[in-house]
Amino acid sequence: MAPRPKQEEESEEKPTETLDVPRKKSLTMAPVASTASLIEDDPWDMPELQDTGVKWAELDTKGKVLRVFLTAAKFILLLGLLYTFVCSLDILSSAFQLVGGKAAGDIFQDNAVLSNPLAGLVIGMLVTLLVQSSSTSSSIVVSMVSSGLLDVKTAVPIIMGTNIGTSVTNTFVAMTQVADRNKFRRAFAGATVHDFFNWLSVLVLLPLEIATGYLEKLTDLIVESFNIQSGENAPDLLNVITDPLTDSIVQLDKSVISGIATGDPEAKNKSLILVWCKTASNTTLQNVTASNCTGFPCWELKNVTEVINIKKCNHIFVNTTLSDLAVGLILLAGSLLILCTCLILIVKLLNSMLKGQVAIVIKKIMNTGIGVIKVERAYPLSLGSNIGTTTTAILAAMASPGETLGNSLQVALVHLFFNLSGILLWYPIPFTRFPVRMAKGLGHITAQYRWFSGFYIIVCFFIFPLVVFGLSLAGWKVLVGVLVPIVAILLFAIIVNIIQNHKPQWLPSALRSWDFLPLWVHSLEPWDRVVTIMAARCCCCCKCCNVTEEDEETGKDENKDHEIEMYDNPTMTDEIKEAKKTSISSEILKATSF
Repeated sequence: MAPRPKQEEESEEKPTETLDVPRKKSLTMAPVASTASLIEDDPWDMPELQDTGVKWAELDTKGKVLRVFLTAAKFILLLGLLYTFVCSLDILSSAFQLVGGKAAGDIFQDNAVLSNPLAGLVIGMLVTLLVQSSSTSSSIVVSMVSSGLLDVKTAVPIIMGTNIGTSVTNTFVAMTQVADRNKFRRAFAGATVHDFFNWLSVLVLLPLEIATGYLEKLTDLIVESFNIQSGENAPDLLNVITDPLTDSIVQLDKSVISGIATGDPEAKNKSLILVWCKTASNTTLQNVTASNCTGFPCWELKNVTEVINIKKCNHIFVNTTLSDLAVGLILLAGSLLILCTCLILIVKLLNSMLKGQVAIVIKKIMNTGIGVIKVERAYPLSLGSNIGTTTTAILAAMASPGETLGNSLQVALVHLFFNLSGILLWYPIPFTRFPVRMAKGLGHITAQYRWFSGFYIIVCFFIFPLVVFGLSLAGWKVLVGVLVPIVAILLFAIIVNIIQNHKPQWLPSALRSWDFLPLWVHSLEPWDRVVTIMAARCCCCCKCCNVTEEDEETGKDENKDHEIEMYDNPTMTDEIKEAKKTSISSEILKATSF
């Protein structure tokens, strides 16, 4: 009776030895699937922020001196970039005046396309998509207002469009996380919360602006309270420090500009480029031919002013033979290039100076001990960045000449108060934070159907703006006739869908689900199968094209080995089939992830 337990122990140990290798195989084949639910309880958790900088206490004397020197150099470089940026805005305003010439103001005022607020909204979106920066596009709009090419009323929808266009950059960045479903869910939701905030703000504030002129009137009152004087007593603000550089590049003749504004026909035949910076006038009493004489010549005494040129200007284009249009195009391209370059360098420089400290501050203020930043906590960061980007337009307005400073500053304040109004609509009350819920819903969809992210970007930021712009060219009647039915159907579907999820008993039995419609209308599953098949075929075609003869021979040898193995050990056939199925499904999954 005594040896009996030993035999049981031995018999229990033997299977463990024989099953030891297969267990190791099973653990190495699918560890992630078995532990994913334990590792990530909340798919919306975001990784902890890390301070990548070296602490001051860990540096030696040489390192501390070097850090102080680099910080001082970066600060001086930052001031230089800001100065160059403001100067480029001044040159940009002059370039717009030269390119626009004498008739551009009339064209913009009488243009039916720009008088359409939806067309202006789309133009702002497309310009921002082109330059990938709302700071740049809003600064361009401010410069156009400063040069007289746009009025404030026309610029308001364009400013709203720049806010929408800039949000596509976040969405593009989120696409880099497409390989991992959970990361992609978080990244895409964190990016599109900015999209939905801007879209919802425009849907509310643009009709309000069309009906009441809310932003235009509010900013006009604020600018009037500043008591900004016009004419010779107008303040120059930043022009005091930028004029030494900008005046060495180009100067415009203000007398010609004022003559065009007052409708002087002689001013339209003169060049806007200032040639003589110092002049003198001599007024004498002379006999001149009278204009009301009939039948015989007669004269009358009249004061005649003669302008004497004393000193030429010292700017680059003082002796140019190019037309105003050619000079304006040269300055426009150069100033835009410098402006965009300065913005990029300023952002990178600030990032290198503050990334460690900013990470610590955000970690202390936003996380409050949680250690992660969720979409709800990323939402106010996105709103804060929206407010911060408006400072560029205000800076551009301050670089405007005194006579147009009021209008330029008003447009810059429109950008600011548009974002502040959106924050008041969609942030203070938790119930109104629809952008967060909408972003999470889209994040779930794109995590399941990753191809839908590309579809969303193409439709929302390219196809829809171009369609609206094309319809606006056809006129108000066509635009309303096409968009109103589409918007009505979408609103009906959204309302019914909300009631289906919360109070289905309120609906008729036929509307309690969308099953009465074809599956491809209310589900992405059929479309996903089509995309999966197309991606798999493309993947297979690419692989077939890259297969060499040596790979084919290797494949034949492997097939022979598998045949012998299957013949000698028939129990392994099921495992081989499962391995093949797993490899095929993994290939399809890789294809659909892109």
